[in-house]
Amino acid sequence: MAEQQGQQKNEQQQTQDVGQLRQIRRDKLAALQAAGQDPFRIVTFDQTHHTKEVLDRFEELQVIPEVGEDGRNITPDPESIPAEKRLQLAGRMMSKRVMGKASFAGLQDRDGRIQLYVSRNDLGDEAYAAFKKMDIGDIIGVSGFAFRTKTGEISVHVLGLTLLSKSLQPLPEKFHGLVDTEIRYRQRYLDLIMNREVMTTFQKRSQIIREIRSFLAARDFIEVETPMLVENAGGAAARPFITHYNALDEERKLRISLELYLKRLIIGGMERVFEIGRVFRNEGTDTKHNPEFTLMELYQAYTDYQGMMELTESMFRYLAETVCGTTTIQYGDHEIDLGKPFRRLTMVDAIKEATGIDFDALDEAEARKVAAERHIEVEAHHKKGDIVNLFFDAYCEDQMIQPTFIMDHPIEISPLTKKKPEDPSKVERFELYINGWEMCNAYSELNDPIDQRERFAAQDALADAGDEEANHTDEDFLNAMEIGMPPTGGIGYGIDRLVMLLTNAPSIRDVLLWPQLKSIGV
Repeated sequence: MAEQQGQQKNEQQQTQDVGQLRQIRRDKLAALQAAGQDPFRIVTFDQTHHTKEVLDRFEELQVIPEVGEDGRNITPDPESIPAEKRLQLAGRMMSKRVMGKASFAGLQDRDGRIQLYVSRNDLGDEAYAAFKKMDIGDIIGVSGFAFRTKTGEISVHVLGLTLLSKSLQPLPEKFHGLVDTEIRYRQRYLDLIMNREVMTTFQKRSQIIREIRSFLAARDFIEVETPMLVENAGGAAARPFITHYNALDEERKLRISLELYLKRLIIGGMERVFEIGRVFRNEGTDTKHNPEFTLMELYQAYTDYQGMMELTESMFRYLAETVCGTTTIQYGDHEIDLGKPFRRLTMVDAIKEATGIDFDALDEAEARKVAAERHIEVEAHHKKGDIVNLFFDAYCEDQMIQPTFIMDHPIEISPLTKKKPEDPSKVERFELYINGWEMCNAYSELNDPIDQRERFAAQDALADAGDEEANHTDEDFLNAMEIGMPPTGGIGYGIDRLVMLLTNAPSIRDVLLWPQLKSIGV
């Protein structure tokens, strides 16, 4: 009880201290505004350089000051500095060390941090006094030149300084930083300020998406956009989010995949299309799942799932080389080699390799018996193919550390996929597994409208039996298929999981700027 009371007292004191610091900052702002120096009236600043550019190009940007008789550097006349060496940087002041007539500060921008040297002799008494009143977290603009201090640190010698925005809240205490994951995810703006590796992750995420577009453009794909609010949320096994469209007074669903509209475009003759977009699945969250996530799907006419394997392997290798600089990447304790040819294995062979059970030699009754012996939970509506999938999930998925294509899935779990001619119980489908994760899902797309209608009917029966993740018949899609769809290969990639892999991020929440969280107070 005493310990709890002590903790409450500390929290109350911290809240009081923060309140006092906020008031001090508001008082400083009020004084500036009263003096006609309201920082919020400033609308622009000519930012010529970022910190990383100054650090990377220091040898060509630096100005070497003359040394006076007293051994001190003589600040050059600003007009004498060549135009290409004059710097104007802007960012957040992250540290400040006042040392009488001269001070040091840390400026942080989008690309990193650099030290500032600020002198009263350069700014003048009034401006230097104003600088000393500034707070950690204030956003400032500085002009000056690059030089190296006596201790060898690359710095910017400040000749002019402007307060561009006043921070009215103190940043988290610098020695402990921002480590509470709940606060980091809810207040990502603070996370980006305090944890520079977070900024790096999201810069890499942007680069990954940009490079995917570049890779596909080189293969003559067209980027398109398809509806998010749909009448029939098909293309995947997932429960949709449901909303009401007021203008039409109709129920709509948020899409769970991009597939069916992209296939309509293949039917329309576009031949090679892709989309990178948000999809929504009404499911739980864990380190690899978020109900709202980014999916990339592509479809290519006149190829099959073998062609999709080649594209996938080439793209993953390309992304590793361009984003990570190597095809051998580290994820946790695993070194993953994306440079070697990816392994190819059928789902039945993977299970046989892991358990010794050959499902090709079993009928449905025998498969159920084996499942019971292995304590695999089977539901009444499950067929043999569903049991095969449950065995793979239980015994194989986590073991697929190095890149492995798992091929030839049961037809029961693949309602939109073309059958294998030599074995109609299986389909021409693969999933890529890396680090024990499913990284993508690909098909030789079903283009027979009669077969497709029968598959939809089977899915409708599952839905009627209570399967909330079953697909439903999409009459407009069937109508499009009857117009004629060419042989097509298609694939879907979870962008968030791909970013996790290439940035060594432990959780999907670390690669989503704002992951789904329960509302505060609920």
